[in-house]
Amino acid sequence: MKQMLRHGKRERIQSEQGPDGRHRVARGGWMIAVALAGVLILMGTMASSLCAETYPSKPVRFLLPFPPGGATDLLGRLVAKKYADSFGQSFVPDNRPGAGGNIGTELAAREKPDGYSLVFVSPSMTISPSIYKKLNYDAVKDLAPISLVMDSYYVLCVRNSLPVKSLKEFIDYAKANPGKVNYGGGIGTPPHLAGVLLSKMAGIKMTHVPYKGVAAAMIGMMSNEIDVVMIGTPAALPQIKAGKVRALAFLSKKRLSSLPEVPTTAEAGLPGYIVQSWYGVMAPAGTPPEIVNLLNKEWAKISAMPDTIAETRKLGFEPIVTTPEEFGQFIKEDIAHWRQVVQDAGIKAK
Repeated sequence: MKQMLRHGKRERIQSEQGPDGRHRVARGGWMIAVALAGVLILMGTMASSLCAETYPSKPVRFLLPFPPGGATDLLGRLVAKKYADSFGQSFVPDNRPGAGGNIGTELAAREKPDGYSLVFVSPSMTISPSIYKKLNYDAVKDLAPISLVMDSYYVLCVRNSLPVKSLKEFIDYAKANPGKVNYGGGIGTPPHLAGVLLSKMAGIKMTHVPYKGVAAAMIGMMSNEIDVVMIGTPAALPQIKAGKVRALAFLSKKRLSSLPEVPTTAEAGLPGYIVQSWYGVMAPAGTPPEIVNLLNKEWAKISAMPDTIAETRKLGFEPIVTTPEEFGQFIKEDIAHWRQVVQDAGIKAK
């Protein structure tokens, strides 16, 4: 029989049998259990705090669910480099493309939640739940938001030979030629869904022509295979500035400094037609809050640096920062938004 001293009195800690036949631990045993639980919680808190203070103490894997060489890949590598410079530790880009970004994102969701695996995410993550019948990860439950880091918008471009010079003229032309105006993009991708949204809001009927990617669609338009492409600003800027395509409007709330002469959709006569291109950083669910908050605060500092602003604007993006909670809410709202657009398009889940 074990004994202990408490406040100068001797109490027994023993197993007692109650009237129901079950064994109960005497009051002193419960007090020890509570005390031990408190110690374990305190030790866990101290360990978590110490982990955040020393983080990162080794290279961080920075997953990019996109092919190398594209604008998104370049942006992800820029963010990884900015983190590396700020922390004085390597943030190693790791391209894991495929399945609309789902392969790399799923891999991140299955990684150890210790802060040493992060993933660079885009709108494909919030569109996928409506496009795929089954995903092996849940964007809301299996990943921890850190921050939105970049913001950009789509731009509506037409082939130079199309007889329109403004968004209003384009809509009038499409109404006069129902079903004859063709637009391109991969099935279920933002450029495709942007076309669906335009058709609905403008009251026009266009025909979607599937391409393997928006870059291929842009080439197709310059070859007069299709009439219009809704495309991310970074991919469109070189062609617009070279005069190879005509930009009619930015699908945004404000004009972009890189092309100040191109109006917004509201200015061009179609208010509310906005398609945002965003990028953010997430970690596996269960990553210590101290590390999530540290990464968030560090990005807040990085995003305000003049060189960060200059470099990202050169690519057609604007650096931004949100709290982890704001980013989490944004993801939920974006999933709901694209689900409605996909339903309107009649796209069947794969």
